[in-house]
Amino acid sequence: MRKILFLILVPLQLMAQEVPNSELFWNSLKEHCGKAYEGEIVAGGKEGDGFMGEKLVMHVRSCEANTIRIPFFVGDDKSRTWVFRKSKEQILSLKHDHRHTDGSPDEVTQYGGTNPNTGLAHIQVFPADQQTADLIPYASNNVWWVTVDKTIFTYNLRRVGTERYFSVKFDLTKEIEAPGAPWGEKE
Repeated sequence: MRKILFLILVPLQLMAQEVPNSELFWNSLKEHCGKAYEGEIVAGGKEGDGFMGEKLVMHVRSCEANTIRIPFFVGDDKSRTWVFRKSKEQILSLKHDHRHTDGSPDEVTQYGGTNPNTGLAHIQVFPADQQTADLIPYASNNVWWVTVDKTIFTYNLRRVGTERYFSVKFDLTKEIEAPGAPWGEKE
């Protein structure tokens, strides 16, 4: 009887110990805490959009228990920070924190979405949430997705039902000097 109980409980215990994909993704992001990388637009860039011809830098600036902040600098513009949050249920959200040079919040800030499930270990998808639809009605059909593996991080946006598609890729094998604080944060 003891042997049968062992054969039943051990597989159940192993199943309960499986790490959710969202946690694996989270841990991949955390591996880069404190590091910065230069990127390039791979889709959706065009002359005059404020991105083309500018140096693009992501800096995995802070990694707390349930929040990872990644400023995204476009040339001298330090207004953007990607904010990832993790719930108790291992569901991730992505918000866009936009600031003015004095650090005050932009009128259009804290938009984004929540992953409807634990996703995959190297990709998380964030459909626009209700807060985004209320704040930016034309962005209510936005879908963001982020990929991360040992060599590449990508940030992507598709506005479903339109031609809008933007993607920027960062080479995680080539760390650069950290660019300093984004607007609204201290050095």
